[in-house]
Amino acid sequence: MTIKRVLLVTLFGLIFVMATRVPVDTDTWWHLRSGEYTLNNGMIYQDPFSHTKHGVDWTNHSWGAQVILYAVYELAGDLGLAVLTAALASGGMALLYPVCVGNPYMRAFVLLLGATAAAVFWSARPQMFSFFFSTLTLFILYKYKREEKDYLWAIPPMMLVWGNLHAGFSIGFILIGGFIAGEILNNLFNRSGVQVVSFKRLKKLILMVMIAVPALMVNPYGFDMLLVPFETVSIGALRQYIQEWQSPNFQGRETWGFIGLLIALIGILGASRRRLDWTDFVLLGGTLFMALLYGRNIAVFAVVAMPALTVHLDAFLQEQGWDFKPRSRVSRRQARLNMLLVILVVLGVVGNTVTVLNPQTVDQVQRERLPVQAAEFIATARPAGPMFNSYNWGGYLLWALPDYPVYVDGRTDLYGSDFLLRWLRAAFGQSDWRQILDDDGINLVVIEQGSGLDDRLHEADDWAQIYPNADYSDDTVVIYARQ
Repeated sequence: MTIKRVLLVTLFGLIFVMATRVPVDTDTWWHLRSGEYTLNNGMIYQDPFSHTKHGVDWTNHSWGAQVILYAVYELAGDLGLAVLTAALASGGMALLYPVCVGNPYMRAFVLLLGATAAAVFWSARPQMFSFFFSTLTLFILYKYKREEKDYLWAIPPMMLVWGNLHAGFSIGFILIGGFIAGEILNNLFNRSGVQVVSFKRLKKLILMVMIAVPALMVNPYGFDMLLVPFETVSIGALRQYIQEWQSPNFQGRETWGFIGLLIALIGILGASRRRLDWTDFVLLGGTLFMALLYGRNIAVFAVVAMPALTVHLDAFLQEQGWDFKPRSRVSRRQARLNMLLVILVVLGVVGNTVTVLNPQTVDQVQRERLPVQAAEFIATARPAGPMFNSYNWGGYLLWALPDYPVYVDGRTDLYGSDFLLRWLRAAFGQSDWRQILDDDGINLVVIEQGSGLDDRLHEADDWAQIYPNADYSDDTVVIYARQ
C-alpha cells in the first residue's frame, strides 16, 4: 500500500464525489421517457411525445444511452443515475491519467483542476457517454504518439458503439482530425522533434478513420445519424437563447474552473522552455475556440488541456531541478497507516453518496429545481389541454405527465429554429402571443412566474390562474387555464 496508490484512491475518490449530484437536469427526464418507450414499443422514428410535432420524423440519436439510463433508473432510481454519471466521469478521468506525464502529485493536481472545469458538463444525460469516449479517443491517440502503442484498431468499434449512444461522436472525429492535422504540421515543420508520428504511421490512423465512418452507419437510422451534428449546430435559436449553446458566462462560478485551467495553461506554456507540439497547439486552439463559442464544449477543452498541461509543467519542474516522486517502498507501519487512509477515503465517498442522494434530500432538491409540485397539481386536477409549456421544463413534464403531450421540450433537433423562435415570441409575451395560443388550440399554460406570457395572461379576461392557489404554494411556476 504505497503512497502513490493512496494518492490515486484519494484522487479518484474526490473526482467521484465531485461528480455525484442529484439528477435535476430537465433533459434527463425526456431521455428517460424515450428509453422507456423504446424498451416497451420499439425504436422511435416519429415523435410520440408532443402535440405540436406528433408523427413528425425524428432521428433519436441518443437511443442507446436512453435505454441504459432508463434501465439504471428502474433498477436503482435517482441513486443509480447519479452513480452512473459519477462512474462515467471518473472513468474518463482515469483514462486521462496514463496519458498525462510527470510525478503522481502533479498529475493529481492537474486532473483535479481539469475536473473542476469539466464538471459543469456532468449530469445524468447521454452526453456523459460522449465525455467518456472523448477521453478514450485521446487515450488511443496519445498512446500511439508518445509510447508507440497501437490501439488504433479500437477506433471503428468504438465509433460503432458511440454512434448508437449519442451524436457526440462528432467530438471523436474532431479530436482525431485535429490530431492528424497537428502531426502533418509536425512532419512539415518539426520532423526532428520528439514523439512525431511519421507519415507512414499516420496513414494507418487515416485508414481506421475511413473504416470508422461506415461503422457509424450501423444504427437504426443509418446515414441520417451522420447528419444530426450538422443539423443541430445549424439551429439559430440554440445560439441565441439556450444557455449551454451560448458563450460561457465568466461571471458565473461554474466557469471558474475553466478560467483557472486556462490561466494555468497559459502560465506554464510561458514558463516552460519546451516547445509546444503542433498537435497540442491544434487541439488546444480548436477546442478552446469551441468552448468560447459554446459553453457546453468546456469539458472537451478540459479533456485536451490536461495532458498538454502536464507535459509542460513536468518540463518546467525538471528545468528547475525539482523532483517530487513518492517513495516506491514503505515500511510495514506506513503501509498500515496508508491502508487506514484508503479505508477512510472509501468510507467518505460512500458517506457522501448516501448523504447527497438521501431520498428526502433528492426530493427537496428536485422540488426546488423542477416543476414537481406543478406536475402533481395537473395530475390531480386534470385541467383540459392542449398544453403550452416552458422549454426548460418540457423534458420533466414529458416524463411526469405522460397523458399531457408537451408543446416543446429539449429535443431541439426535432422542433427546429423557426418553431423555437415562434415559441419564444409567445413565451416572452410579444404582440402575437394570443394568435399563437389560439392557432395551436392551447387551453393550458405552464410557464415561469414573472415571464412575459405570465404578465399577459394575468391581464387577460379569458384566462384564469389556477396554480398556485390556496392548496399549493409555488414561487417559480404559474399555471393558467383558458376560460
